[in-house]
Amino acid sequence: MRSPRLIFALIALLAAALPAQPPSSYADAAHLRVQLVLPQSALYPGGSNKAGLSFKLEPGWHVYWQNAGDSGEPPVMHWTLPSGVTATPLQFPAPSRLPLGPLMDFGYENEVTFPFSFDVMQSAKPGPAVFDAKVAWLVCREVCIPGKAELGIRVQIVASAPASVTTSSVDEALWQRGEASLPTPLPPADKALFQPTQTGFRLGVETGRRETQAAFFPADQTVIANPAPQKLTPTPRGFVLELQKDENLAANPAQLNGVLELSGGRNYVLSAAPGTVAIPAPAIAWVLLLRSAALAFLGGLLLNLMPCVFPVLFLKGLALVNSGSEERRKLRAHGFVYTAGIVASFWVLVAALLALRAAGSKLGWGFQFQSPIFLALMASLLFFLGLSLAGQFEIGLTLTSAGGSLAAKQGYAGSFFTGVLAVIVATPCTAPFMGAAVGYALSAPTAVTFAVFTALALGLAAPYVALTLQPAWTHLLPHPGAWMDVLKQAVSVPIFITVIGLAWVLSNAYGADALAALLGGLLLLAIAGWFLGRWPAKRWSTAIAGIIVIGAIALAVFSPRLAEEPPAASGTVESATAAGWQPWSADAVSRYQSQGRPVFVDFTAGWCLSCQVNERVALRRPEVEQAFQNSNVALLKADWTRHDEAITQALTAMGRDGVPAYALYTPGNPDPQLLPEVLTPGIVLDALSKLPRTATQASAATSN
Repeated sequence: MRSPRLIFALIALLAAALPAQPPSSYADAAHLRVQLVLPQSALYPGGSNKAGLSFKLEPGWHVYWQNAGDSGEPPVMHWTLPSGVTATPLQFPAPSRLPLGPLMDFGYENEVTFPFSFDVMQSAKPGPAVFDAKVAWLVCREVCIPGKAELGIRVQIVASAPASVTTSSVDEALWQRGEASLPTPLPPADKALFQPTQTGFRLGVETGRRETQAAFFPADQTVIANPAPQKLTPTPRGFVLELQKDENLAANPAQLNGVLELSGGRNYVLSAAPGTVAIPAPAIAWVLLLRSAALAFLGGLLLNLMPCVFPVLFLKGLALVNSGSEERRKLRAHGFVYTAGIVASFWVLVAALLALRAAGSKLGWGFQFQSPIFLALMASLLFFLGLSLAGQFEIGLTLTSAGGSLAAKQGYAGSFFTGVLAVIVATPCTAPFMGAAVGYALSAPTAVTFAVFTALALGLAAPYVALTLQPAWTHLLPHPGAWMDVLKQAVSVPIFITVIGLAWVLSNAYGADALAALLGGLLLLAIAGWFLGRWPAKRWSTAIAGIIVIGAIALAVFSPRLAEEPPAASGTVESATAAGWQPWSADAVSRYQSQGRPVFVDFTAGWCLSCQVNERVALRRPEVEQAFQNSNVALLKADWTRHDEAITQALTAMGRDGVPAYALYTPGNPDPQLLPEVLTPGIVLDALSKLPRTATQASAATSN
């Protein structure tokens, strides 16, 4: 028998003779896949020798930028390379703001590639070589998990540039996406200055155009307060950004360094020198103000035709029929009180919106319908009103009577609160002609904002006021009779349809448990209505009904299913994706534009009636869908049913503050073409026909 030592020696020699197997070029770790990217199969001296480190992340998880923000660490690599080869540092694409409670991180979600390159010197030995890397990272969501992997790639080193180099299309695509998202130097013609203030810094940048969207990411930590809102003031040739100083900053920096992100996916490396930055005094453009006020007034008129608003107006019509013989002074008083209710409600909503924005919240018109508690309370109020109209009980003279001394007092209150109710149910959608006016008003000085919304309120109140100012017109209305009870009961049908719509929005955005809580509250309201109808005008029955109503309100306000965070994905987005639409993001718009594709964005919400009508009347028509396909248009849906800060910022950048809004982007143009708020197939087809025709679109049209 041979010596065991001899056998082991032979095995060792055989193992040494086998080629070394490099580690894999990718690794699957907790919540991500990390991969080395090498588009070309051969490296040579003087070549571009591009490479990259790519992360594919699970939804909701992120890795970090070079300045991670308030917490976190960026990815790092340590190489083991053959003699004569070095690797450049990782380059970091422009990051995103990632809020986490009171903190703000800077990093990347979904997918990111960090480009770098290999420098090959003439002394490098030609032939196959193995490049090894140790990679470490931190991946976070609500919790953070450190990760590491040993990756490797086998590379062919050649002495000079070959006639042709084989490339990997997958690696090339990853590298190009990473390269395209790298911030570029600020153009020489542009100018950036910063000025220290008592609380922070004032950053002024001139780009040669009026900028309506900007975000600054500091290259150094403890310079600015990362979570603080960055107030933007557009200027004719750029913008001014107000930044809050970090509480740990001991001395002002000599330069303000970082990355500047502008609309349309433009990202620049910024080094701002100290200087004087003046904020221009806001000027009121009277022509634009008058035009916006006129459009707002017209939009207010059209709001009366909305299915949710018209039944409320009908209630006031009943009051006019009942009081047709009333003296002119009282009729006018009711008209003015109704108008006061509408104007006051608009002022309260606008004041609340402006106050929340001043505190740092990014909200848009109709923001209250993004609250599950508001949706539940609104559905409950309309359901209770519908029960009364349907005849279960008499809601009283508050909304429907205007006669007698005591009744007159209640009638005025009814007129006022009917105006309040009209405003509440009118805000989910911006009617035709209103989108641009609302967007202008909410971005203008406070006085202009209230002026435009006052015009909107007057337009909403105008039809009823016109009838009260001209009592003779009330004779055109039918005389009181039994038909009024039948018609009043019929009006309860659209009220209940509205309740169903609100329940659908609540369920779609917040899940079946939230819907169950709402249905429980509606059942309590039905029981309260039964007490009021079975024993009318009894104090004890009214007290019991009041207690039950309070219970229904408490169920809507304090239900944990309504207060907790909504599900990650809503049915609106899921159905949109199934129909060929994809969820919107600013990165998706930039990515498709970089591929040479037009992009159509539908800014919508489940509670927006106009949005749903436009979708069915225009966007889902077969000829429109075919035109999208022939033009190779990428379809993105920005679902604003729940609050989304990114969507709010995108609407603001376009001069809009509500939905519906429709934006058509062309390749290479960061500014979209905005389509009207009311769509027809012809409007969409006409916009698509004016797109520049590319070879890809021609090929798509031919294949169809």
